Amino acid sequence: MQNCSRYLIFFQYIGTKYSGVVKAPPHQQGRKGVQNYLEDAVRRLRPVNPVALSVSSRTDSGVHALSNSAHFDLQRRNDKPPFTEDILVEALNFHLKAEQIRELDVEAMRDAAALLVGTHDFSSFRAISSDMPFKDPVKTLEVASIEPGSAFVQTHFPREIQFWELTFKSRSFLYKQVRRMTGALVAVGQRQLSVPKLKELLQAQDSRAYPQGLAAPAEGLFLTRVDYKETDLQCSEGQPPSSGNPDN
Repeated sequence: MQNCSRYLIFFQYIGTKYSGVVKAPPHQQGRKGVQNYLEDAVRRLRPVNPVALSVSSRTDSGVHALSNSAHFDLQRRNDKPPFTEDILVEALNFHLKAEQIRELDVEAMRDAAALLVGTHDFSSFRAISSDMPFKDPVKTLEVASIEPGSAFVQTHFPREIQFWELTFKSRSFLYKQVRRMTGALVAVGQRQLSVPKLKELLQAQDSRAYPQGLAAPAEGLFLTRVDYKETDLQCSEGQPPSSGNPDN
């Protein structure tokens, strides 16, 4: 191929919204692969030849990459010389464009979180399960805070992204209570749910009142620690000490 050059590119991505790195087939609806967007960007450079990227390492849906790579062949029109590295990088980034990240109304989130602190019937924030009749929905939430956080990826991505940590502390939680509280607070931060509406949700005391699809996914959830008091480690009166038999 006359005046054709092969380019090797390195790229990174947060894979949450992609079907994976390789391109999705034309008949697939919904999310696309990272390769779909890269090839669209290369086509905008108006090459003579068909565009086809060869991706080095395949990643699945939702997987992130700090540095993946791919190569492609490109022939410019009118026998123009190959792109220099700087021009190619600038052109591809221009056509890819930065994904818009929605700013959160953190103060509203904190106002909403303050409503959750204390002793409440958290029925609206538990998911339906088989043990519901046996679990008391009244819980005491000691801490519900939203503070600036950090993430491993921050040191690897050139773009500044503000991470926030939501911290909850309680003696115990109901089934999916933390994920539901997190989802509701994020919805407040995104202005999809008002602080008064969150208060109404808490006061409804009905798991069916919780908006469908609002609960936060499990991937971002960490169990930080479990605290014990001295009395928690003492045998109850009349109860024999545990034998330690794993079959018991």
